[in-house]
Amino acid sequence: MPASAVHVLVLGGTTEARRLAESLAGDRSVRVTTSLAGRVAAPRLPPGEVRVGGFGGPEGLAAWMREHDVDALIDATHPFAAAMSRNAAEAAALAHVPLLALRRPGWVAQDGDRWHSAGSLAEAAGLLPALGERVFLTTGRMGLAAFAGAGLDALWFLVRSVDAPEPPCPARMEVLLDRGPFDLDGERELLRRHRIDVLVTKDSGGDATAPKLTAAREAGIPVVVVRRPPVPEGVPVARTPDEAARWVRRLHASG
Repeated sequence: MPASAVHVLVLGGTTEARRLAESLAGDRSVRVTTSLAGRVAAPRLPPGEVRVGGFGGPEGLAAWMREHDVDALIDATHPFAAAMSRNAAEAAALAHVPLLALRRPGWVAQDGDRWHSAGSLAEAAGLLPALGERVFLTTGRMGLAAFAGAGLDALWFLVRSVDAPEPPCPARMEVLLDRGPFDLDGERELLRRHRIDVLVTKDSGGDATAPKLTAAREAGIPVVVVRRPPVPEGVPVARTPDEAARWVRRLHASG
């Protein structure tokens, strides 16, 4: 690795983070370290250097970047990892390191969609009794407590997640352990087999889990869509890994 290589720390865990690392892996002017939170038991590791685990808040992240001579920070975490994004913004300011957020575009409703917007998981849970009785819950294993309230005991939940959820969980629940991408035929069959009459999802965006929205539209099933939190104020945003890679290379060229 050339001494002048730009050291980029990527806060990862998403498909976009892995694709960014792949894009930069063959570039000798860039050294990439991807940080994974460690919440998934068997993550797909990107090329380049990888570290697993937390930093101990923004001060810990800033200290790690100083210690390892990080030149740029890219927040490519999940669009709903709001706490980590806030920590990244604070740490970048503390360490005087440029920061970019890599965020895939959100989903857009199409003709025939029956979407209901919610600002939080708790708000989404409150909408359910008026919409259906058999819920396909695709918000991941974190935050299931929002759907464990006594007012939802009459509802049945199919919970899909990569790893097994931990309590508190809905009273009536079946767990489906699976990892995307998912295809349209499979999502159609899932809705039919489990007699799903309402879908709950976060606006994660991307193609890997979007077929469930098409399947719900075709079946006339209402969808509760939890809005994503905003990127911290003042942080520039790239919408694709290629756009983020160009940002990195511009840093190297200007340095």
